[in-house]
Amino acid sequence: MDQIILPEGYVPSDGEEFMNANQLEYFRKKLIDWKKDLLEDTNRTIEEMQNSSLQRPDVTDRASEETDRAIELRTRDRMRKLINKIDAAMRRIDEGEYGYCEVTGDPISLKRLEARPIATMSLAAQEQHERKEKTHKD
Repeated sequence: MDQIILPEGYVPSDGEEFMNANQLEYFRKKLIDWKKDLLEDTNRTIEEMQNSSLQRPDVTDRASEETDRAIELRTRDRMRKLINKIDAAMRRIDEGEYGYCEVTGDPISLKRLEARPIATMSLAAQEQHERKEKTHKD
């Protein structure tokens, strides 16, 4: 695939063909940058955790640090799952499926993709899914 160079300041708009080459490249870059930021945060956290010591003499300090570590590990796990979703979105770009609702096949609005580039459902399908989930949960 040829490298597409986006015009400076390019932002997808409703006035152009949906999921044209520029839009796909725009969202690919957005996803790559997001993943890069998450990986940098993860590496920084790992370094900090390796450099910190749980050998605090005070039991309260040690407990507090262990709690902080547990919270940080949960956050990192959420980031790992998010990275998997980013990778899946990039696969959908490669396969020509990006930007289309996996339930209805309809286009996902550019506004929604801008806010959540890993979205797999249109807003209407997502709301219906959440209502159904809530009903089954109750």
